[in-house]
Amino acid sequence: MRFASIRSLDISNGEGCGVALFTQGCPFHCFNCFNSETWDYDGGTLYEQKHEDKIIELMSHDYIQRLTILGGEPLIKININQLESLIRRVRNMFGKSKKIWLYTGQLYEDVKKRYANIVDNVDVLIDGRFEDDKKDPNLQWCGSSNQRVIDIEDTLEHGCVKLHV
Repeated sequence: MRFASIRSLDISNGEGCGVALFTQGCPFHCFNCFNSETWDYDGGTLYEQKHEDKIIELMSHDYIQRLTILGGEPLIKININQLESLIRRVRNMFGKSKKIWLYTGQLYEDVKKRYANIVDNVDVLIDGRFEDDKKDPNLQWCGSSNQRVIDIEDTLEHGCVKLHV
């Protein structure tokens, strides 16, 4: 896995203050993407254990409420093992006291089938590709009206997609 950046104090990609991991590499190339510098699979920095350790250290502060994973596209094959490891470690260290938010250009229904180990362990999943013709600056936590901010626990409990409010 490669990553573009680790933001130690993120207030724009989820509720409250968080740590944000921007993964590198994206197959979608959405028109007018806000983060097109993350498209290149060879860009950024090689993700190593020291980076995971740094994320855990940053998350240990009381004022940090969440980890947000975005990109690029986090849910690409080359990222899955390290993302599972990071999510498992966050859950082991912090339980449900720290939330995990995950952005993907894929749809929940597809990622649930392919990456259940990841999806079932996040709290909020923002799905769908950014669509410039549906861009809405008034939306909270997403860029276009086709994207959904999904409450995973509520969705799993009810068996159908429930939005985070």
